[in-house]
Amino acid sequence: MSTKNGSLPPRSRDQRSGVSRHTGPSSKPAVRKKKKKPGFLARLGRMLLILLLLSALVVVGYFLYLYYKLDSGVLDTGVDKPVAAANSAKVKPLTVLLLGTDYRPKHKSYLTDVIMVVALNPQTESATIVSLPRDTYMELDGYKRTKINEYYTRFKNKEDTSGISAEDEMKTMMGKYLGVNIDYVTVLNFQGFREAVDELGGVKVDISEDMCYTDSVDGTDINLKKGPAKLDGDEALDYVRYRKSNCKPKTNASDDFDRNRRQSEVLHSLMDQVQSLGGAVKIGGVLDAINDNMETDIEKDQIKNMIAAYWKMSKDNVEFKPVTGTWRSPYVYINEEALDAAKQSLKDRLGGAAPAASAAP
Repeated sequence: MSTKNGSLPPRSRDQRSGVSRHTGPSSKPAVRKKKKKPGFLARLGRMLLILLLLSALVVVGYFLYLYYKLDSGVLDTGVDKPVAAANSAKVKPLTVLLLGTDYRPKHKSYLTDVIMVVALNPQTESATIVSLPRDTYMELDGYKRTKINEYYTRFKNKEDTSGISAEDEMKTMMGKYLGVNIDYVTVLNFQGFREAVDELGGVKVDISEDMCYTDSVDGTDINLKKGPAKLDGDEALDYVRYRKSNCKPKTNASDDFDRNRRQSEVLHSLMDQVQSLGGAVKIGGVLDAINDNMETDIEKDQIKNMIAAYWKMSKDNVEFKPVTGTWRSPYVYINEEALDAAKQSLKDRLGGAAPAASAAP
């Protein structure tokens, strides 16, 4: 049926134009208001607000996760003893001895390739990290003269006869050597370092020159190229430990001071990654990796106090003081001025002075 001339009445002019006719003295055409779209700045502000909220949730979730793992006993880290309020890391400056051993599943040893003493101050939210070369020639009253990295192994071998733990012996000795009281000690083996770096998705560094070394006995296979790089756990360990080359063509050798510099570089980079959103999300796996490969005498409650006191600490408030010296095979003979500067930095941090980088107004 055609609708061209159907039985419907013809439309009026107003109907044809899309305007309906109303009667009455106050009749007005209906006007439809257009919804105004938010401007670019408003949309940008909203997006930033959402990102800030997400960031806050991640950070809060991160610390809730830490507390949960500590409270539930899932993270079996720390000594189960109370901490007096006056000794809390929230109010009291503390020192921690950090030892990195070359203990690995294929290479079971307690030589300490990494030796650091950290001074922390909660009032200034700052820290000093003093690192000592592993080949340091140690000459200290009451101790046999030898390389500093051999003492932990010696103390381990004497634990049964001396009745004193190797960790306590190291705290006493290092406290005497640096002129400060050492409150705690933490020993982390290289396997924990590897796994922690892998959990964070690698670490970004700028390799200063090619490095090549192989060792079929312990499985070492170092082959790093100069330039910016993102290293996995194995490569990061190779980077901080590289000493000499046996490859063809040979690459330049590296001394303890180069290794300390690379340790600082890696620590700075890892701090950036842990404090990022991605790092905060991955922190659970990092904690698990460290926990499985770490021994410490820090109380569980004190670990919580440290988290509360230092989780906002900027890397600009962390002062690295690598102690330098002169290499004369097979020892590094420490520069006394550098050692005195490191001792003073530890005392300054414990006394409340801010690091040089953050001291300016």
